[in-house]
Amino acid sequence: MARIFAYIVHKAGVADDSAAELLTAASKIDSAASLTAIVTGWGADLDAVCSTLRASYSEVWKIANEAFAYPNAELVRKALVKVLPQGSILLVSHEHFGIDLAPGLSIKLKSAFVSDVLGIDGVEGSHLKVVRQEFGGQVSAHVRCDISSGAVITIRPGAFKPLEIAPVKGSVVDMSSDVGVLAAGRRYLETVVAEAGDVDITKHNVLVSIGRGIQEKDNVAIAEELAEALGAAVSCSRPVVDAKWLEKSRQVGTSGKTVKPKVYLACGISGAFQHLAGIKGNPFIVAINKNPKAPIFQVADVGIVDDLLEFLPEFTNKVREMRTVSAK
Repeated sequence: MARIFAYIVHKAGVADDSAAELLTAASKIDSAASLTAIVTGWGADLDAVCSTLRASYSEVWKIANEAFAYPNAELVRKALVKVLPQGSILLVSHEHFGIDLAPGLSIKLKSAFVSDVLGIDGVEGSHLKVVRQEFGGQVSAHVRCDISSGAVITIRPGAFKPLEIAPVKGSVVDMSSDVGVLAAGRRYLETVVAEAGDVDITKHNVLVSIGRGIQEKDNVAIAEELAEALGAAVSCSRPVVDAKWLEKSRQVGTSGKTVKPKVYLACGISGAFQHLAGIKGNPFIVAINKNPKAPIFQVADVGIVDDLLEFLPEFTNKVREMRTVSAK
């Protein structure tokens, strides 16, 4: 079996939640594999991330370079080509940075490429069997990928639940000198911070999140009533913002905000990777959708197939009844 690596995204000295999910995905490929994490960056934040990852990865490859002070997939791609052994399997989170990094990297490595994987069925000979979705999540495609020359695979956020594993005392290997001088055709300009809204959805433990299934602006009130009963906040997917039913500050996803609630109610949300990438911290996900084949059910802890506009009012009434009883 080829050696398996995981590229870890991090911010402000904290590894992305996908670091634990990639461990699970790797175990589906080879349960006996010793997974190596690769982390790029600069300064104290990079050292902090590497130190944390030692508790779950047997080996952490640290690549420090001032050029990595700000994320740049073009530069990271050049660095990984220089350090990855031939025939390696690299797992990357399927979010905006991973989507930028992975396809070109597979070409440079002359290896296979599979994107947005949400299931792994193991290895058969020189072929890896994976599951991904086509046609907007309406079809689950079972794909055989030839990994004899290695592979770059992007893993859908939330598709692989973190495993309960015993802490390890991994080693940090400094690979910085192996990458040499790095130059890119693009450069960092500035970070544009999203405007703050009336409600900060990143601070709430429970979110009632609505999508296209809410159908029209007047129906947003149904979700707001449930949120009030639960002591939660209302968030949404991009179609709701595009329709101007809620402000941009309520959007969850790659082009919105990243949230880490304890409970996430996905109401009428299909479950596109752009939305799921904004949900971190492994929350308890309850999905309500009238389409039984909606991708959101692949990552939900509880799935409810029902008409959203009929289910939510009944659910709200039941929550209120329970709260009234417990208050007596």
